[in-house]
Amino acid sequence: MYRKTIVFVFAYIFSLALYSEGFTTINGEVFHTTYHITYEGERDYSDSITVLFRQIDLSLSMFNDSSIIARMNRNDKQARANEHVKTVLTTARKVSDNTHGAFDITVGPLVNLWGFGYKNRREVTSSDVDSVRQFVGYKDIHLSAGGRLRKRDPRTIIDVSSIAKGYTCDVIGRWLNTKGINNYLIEIGGEIVVNGINAKKRPWGIAINTPEEDSLAINHTCQDILKLTDEAVATSGNYRNYYYENGRRYSHTIDPRTGYPANSDILSATVIARDCMTADAYATAFMVLGLQQSLAVLRRTPDVMAYFILAPDESTHKYRIEYSPSLLKLLSTEKH
Repeated sequence: MYRKTIVFVFAYIFSLALYSEGFTTINGEVFHTTYHITYEGERDYSDSITVLFRQIDLSLSMFNDSSIIARMNRNDKQARANEHVKTVLTTARKVSDNTHGAFDITVGPLVNLWGFGYKNRREVTSSDVDSVRQFVGYKDIHLSAGGRLRKRDPRTIIDVSSIAKGYTCDVIGRWLNTKGINNYLIEIGGEIVVNGINAKKRPWGIAINTPEEDSLAINHTCQDILKLTDEAVATSGNYRNYYYENGRRYSHTIDPRTGYPANSDILSATVIARDCMTADAYATAFMVLGLQQSLAVLRRTPDVMAYFILAPDESTHKYRIEYSPSLLKLLSTEKH
C-alpha cells in the first residue's frame, strides 16, 4: 500500500533451515522480501510454512490474478471472502475508523499516481489527484453477510500490502502454537512477532534502526533495542522511499484524506501491539498523522504502544525521540 517499499506478491524462492542451541531458523524469500523464522525445536517446518504462504497469497495478493482480493478488484461477482480476507478487512476498517481515515486500504491508485506503486511516475496535477480521489475511500467498500465485496464505485480497488505481512506473521505464530511451540520469532520484511524467550533464555531483542536518509537501504544503525516477549512489532519510515523533483522531496507515504504525500514530522514509527496485523496498520497510519495526532490515537488505544523518531532539531541537529510511557519498561538498558 502507501508505505511499502515492497509489493505484496508471492514469490517463494528458497528456504534454508539452520539448527542451533535447540532452536531452528528458517530463512527464505517470499512476497518479494525476506523472512526469518526461529523457533524452539529441531523439526524443519519449511514445507508447512510454504503452504501457509501460498494460502495467504491466494487470499490477499492483488497481483495474483487467482487471489480473492484480485478477483474482488476486477469485480468478479463470484469472489467471496474467506477467513483471511474477512480478518484483514475487519482490522483495516477498525484502524481506519480509529485514525479518521489516515489508514485506508483503497489508497493504492493514489500511491501509483505519485509514482510509489507499480506504475511509472509522472508529473502530478491537482486535477489528477481529484480524479483519482473519486474512487478512493474505505467507507465506500463493505463486505456483505455472504462475503461479497460491495463498492460504491467499481473502479475502487483494495490493496492490503500495508497489513498483510504483519497478518502473515500472526498466522505463522498461531500455527506454531498448534504444534506446541511457544518460543519463537517470526520476521517477514521487517514485521515481527515474538513469543516466549530466545535460545539464551532471555526476551527477544529487537533493534530500532536510526532513520538515515538511505534510499538503497544499505545503512542499519541501531537507535534503540526493545526487549520483548509475546508481542508484535512493525516499523514504517519515510526516509528510504522517496524521490526529488524540481527541488522538492516527495515521501512515499500518501495521505488518503488529501491525496497528497504526507507532510509529517515523524521519520520512523515503530509500533508494538498484541498482534502484528494491528501494529502494521498503525505504523502506516502514524506516518500520515504526524506526532501530535498519533499521540492522540495512542491515548485512546491503550493496547498499542509506539516509538517515534522525529526530524532532527534545528539547533542540535540530533534526532528527537518520543514514545509511549508504557514502552519504557521494554527498552533495553544494555549499551549498543
